[in-house]
Amino acid sequence: MRVTIFGASGLLGKALMHEWNGDTVTGLTSHAADIRDGKRVQQVVQESNPEWIVLTAAYTDVDGCEGNPDLAFAVNSDGAVNVATAAKEVGARLVFLSSDYVFDGKKTTPYETGDARNPQSVYGRTKAEAEIRLLELMPECCIARTSWLFGIGGKCFPDTILKLAATRPALDVVNDQRGSPTYAVDLAHAIVQLCRKNATGIVHVTNAEDCTWFEFAQEIVLNTGLPATVRPVSSQQMARPAPRPAYSVLSPTSLHALGIQMPSWRNALQRYLKERHG
Repeated sequence: MRVTIFGASGLLGKALMHEWNGDTVTGLTSHAADIRDGKRVQQVVQESNPEWIVLTAAYTDVDGCEGNPDLAFAVNSDGAVNVATAAKEVGARLVFLSSDYVFDGKKTTPYETGDARNPQSVYGRTKAEAEIRLLELMPECCIARTSWLFGIGGKCFPDTILKLAATRPALDVVNDQRGSPTYAVDLAHAIVQLCRKNATGIVHVTNAEDCTWFEFAQEIVLNTGLPATVRPVSSQQMARPAPRPAYSVLSPTSLHALGIQMPSWRNALQRYLKERHG
């Protein structure tokens, strides 16, 4: 297959470039192709003439989006439409990366792909709008929703916790938000399979099992033997500009239906730590 990846220098983009074997892969950084520039997107897609496009490029700073809604919508929604329009012109299939933030977090059981979108943050609204617009434009596209992404080569939660735990005796971490941490390497492998299986529609792709941020942090510190104590606090105690869903566990039903299984987040964390220290 010929594959073009938008956002090749991001956390997931790097993992895709590294893990994708046996196909012709073109990786485009946001510098090489700003997805807000429709003409440029059209040009690079025509040049690489892909059979599949994977759109990982996004403005993912959730609190940044809250303060810059115009930029957030320009990148995450209009930019996605630019890529889908270019894909349609060359007859390419599309995988679009979306987020657990399209949900309001009020459920207490895992979200299914057909559950109603009700985003509570600007970031969530940009992703929800992109999903709706892409499904109208390209009904056969594949929307891969994921959550709590971590990996090598970019800012992520485990990296932050390790840096703080190395310099502080105690860390306060929220214990009232529950989700599924997802390792970029495992997500990359799943995306390769989605393309090879010609997946369409919405698919939930996260590592198996769930935890709170506090439990995630505890596991990180425990696995590295750092002496820092991790203390549970509420979201109110750690106020942030953008609201976070209290519960955003994504059901794996849609992924299992395609015959794709994901390892547990604990297993993923151990491999990440190994890779980080390797």
